[in-house]
Amino acid sequence: MVVRGRTLVLSLIAVMLFSSFFTLFILEKNDYLKYQEDGSTVLPQTSSSSVKNPEKADAELNRFIEAYQKIMSTYVEQKSENELIDGAISGMVESLNDLHSSYMDAEETESFFGSLSNSFEGIGAEVTMENGRVTVVSPIKGSPSEKAGIQPRDQIINVNGESLEGLNLFEAVNKIRGPKGTNAKLEIIRPGLTDPITISVIRDAIPITTVRHETISTRDGIIGKIEITNFGESTAKEFKTALVELESKEIQGLIIDVRGNPGGYLQSVLDIGNLLIPNNGVILQIEDRNTGIQPYKSALKEPKYPIVAIIDKGSASASEILAAALQEAGNYPIVGETSYGKGTVQSPFELSDGSNLKLTIAKWLTPKGNWIHTKGVQPDIEVAQPEYYKAISFLEDVTLSLDMNNSQVSNLQLILKGLGYDPKRQDGYFDQNTEIAVKAFQKINGLPANGIVEQATAKKLQEKLIERLKDPSSDLQLQVAMETLINLIK
Repeated sequence: MVVRGRTLVLSLIAVMLFSSFFTLFILEKNDYLKYQEDGSTVLPQTSSSSVKNPEKADAELNRFIEAYQKIMSTYVEQKSENELIDGAISGMVESLNDLHSSYMDAEETESFFGSLSNSFEGIGAEVTMENGRVTVVSPIKGSPSEKAGIQPRDQIINVNGESLEGLNLFEAVNKIRGPKGTNAKLEIIRPGLTDPITISVIRDAIPITTVRHETISTRDGIIGKIEITNFGESTAKEFKTALVELESKEIQGLIIDVRGNPGGYLQSVLDIGNLLIPNNGVILQIEDRNTGIQPYKSALKEPKYPIVAIIDKGSASASEILAAALQEAGNYPIVGETSYGKGTVQSPFELSDGSNLKLTIAKWLTPKGNWIHTKGVQPDIEVAQPEYYKAISFLEDVTLSLDMNNSQVSNLQLILKGLGYDPKRQDGYFDQNTEIAVKAFQKINGLPANGIVEQATAKKLQEKLIERLKDPSSDLQLQVAMETLINLIK
């Protein structure tokens, strides 16, 4: 989750980093927000020092200074002071073995923040570094990466022919990001697949609206649906506006969709929890090394209507806080797939030279004291989406025809089956049944029925797949959530 200040909150840009690049941050710089009984917030006093033994600390620092001086005076190559200090800080952060703590030197920090703008252009994927590889937490809703078929846990190892091996997250992100209209050809390792796959993503403007809402008419009355794509600074305000509008239409129940939501500001999820968690219930608890466990309670007294939430493996951090709070508040079921599993809180610290240090400073726990880190929130009703949701975009120069055998053909077969043209196999071999399915698709869509998938056919397949994915009736998780909510209304 994220703190306010010159942290990585503006990373809704480029590759949608959301701070090193998806994290839960506290909102007020370096301090937890604490709720009063009336729902207002106050800041605790900060301790003057966390160093318990100054004399021992001085001795350790002397050892560091000795090593620094020896390197400066005797190492075979001359190094600058900044190089050594930056390296030392990076080494300290790496020794934490915490993928959510990071360091950017002054030059990297200036470059990162200096390159951000209101255009929010890039591929639109939240990423982090796992086991030395850039790993996707979640593609952003409506972004180029989502449309191209990028999935949570995908590992990006190559961009436009350039390997990302050995780069830190900041350096790798600079390879991935780019202006609108440019192509990012990504080589990806996907869990469950033997060979890497290649996905082309045309960079574009990233949607910055974080809340979408609608009413759905059912046999038992009107229900509301609110989708939260991430928890930004204005998300709680957007959510409250959407909720007021839905409630003015006398909704009988509410669906909250946080699928693919990688997290964001702690304050946003707390403010939203205040509107949803009944009986002044606990929204979450924060545990740190100094103050112990601090619960955050909701300001809402009475429950209003049944609520069902939808999560998936791309729901992380603040999304998991909201889902767990609803789940443990009572009869508010969770539908979907086990979430990402991030149960820590970070705070950024701007150092005197303009460099930026982001550290994990606390754990967050569910209302019942559970720590979901690396485990995720388990849904009450587990539902996976249809297989064609895993399809990826075709390469720009694609040509697929009879007797070819590769992952692109397997992807073609997945799309054909999802669109109702079953090729009878999905193993990547382009046989006669696959050719027949391609010809049938081409004929119905006004294309030359030659059974060959080239650019025109690939483009039309992609368009039709996107139409299918946008059709609520094909969204099994949503359909189950609706049915679950209707049963609660009765």
